Amino acid sequence: MQNRNLRLAENPRDTQRTSYASGNSRQPFLEIRDVSKVYPTKKGPFTVLDGVNLNVEKGEFICVIGHSGCGKSTLLNMVSGFNFPSSGQVLLEGQPITKPGPDRMVVFQNYALLPWRTAFENIYLAVNAVYPEKPEQEKRAIVREHLAMVGLGDAMEKKPMQMSGGMRQRVSIARALAIRPKVLILDEPFGALDAITKEELQEELLKIWGDNRCTVLMITHDIDEALFLADKLVMMTNGPHAKIGEVLEIPFSRPRDRARIMEDPQYYKLRNYALDFLFNRFAHDDVG
Repeated sequence: MQNRNLRLAENPRDTQRTSYASGNSRQPFLEIRDVSKVYPTKKGPFTVLDGVNLNVEKGEFICVIGHSGCGKSTLLNMVSGFNFPSSGQVLLEGQPITKPGPDRMVVFQNYALLPWRTAFENIYLAVNAVYPEKPEQEKRAIVREHLAMVGLGDAMEKKPMQMSGGMRQRVSIARALAIRPKVLILDEPFGALDAITKEELQEELLKIWGDNRCTVLMITHDIDEALFLADKLVMMTNGPHAKIGEVLEIPFSRPRDRARIMEDPQYYKLRNYALDFLFNRFAHDDVG
């Protein structure tokens, strides 16, 4: 598999494919099958997504990138169960997704923490809701374990307003992971952070993911972030009628070292190819 990825990376255009079209008959872990989303408006139907197909294997780290309005968040909201296709299906382990559930946890850019609760309490609420039958001591141990995992063992009694943006996002990630979801959905989780904190959290996320290997779907506008984190980069065409334009397989071995990757000539081939896709072949048209 690694040799195939390396060969693909030598000619980035060869990486164009959709997983749905592969001849593999095995049931994919997560399947987005011919999904379209149409909203009624006063001017008539407005098609956001049009025939989206994607297979995601268990434990994969997938980044989704594209211009504003291409339906990235709509697509991931269908996986989380907050939105539903107008046609087509989204299936997890062969079962249609019909509602939100603890097997699919979302980490938002704005943290979504209760401001009057401490870091410990924010995570405990999620753990208690999903595992009400667990003994109190075990639930509290789970919270402490996950706060320590994101480096906040000494900050568990702090409330969100007493924490930096990076700390708040760590709490959000810990809360999501504490209930052991099958799919972790990240909606630009580092977009509001400064560059240094962003890189620190990227490194931390990779380490946590490497230890747990849940399946990750992440929206990003940052090509460098995607190339560092992802197994595959899903590139969306512009909306309306957006679909998956191409899927780039990222060939770098794991665990990943940022400095070593950025010295690899393949990194710049992939980076330039993604930039060309976004800013030349699918440059954003702001007219209308």
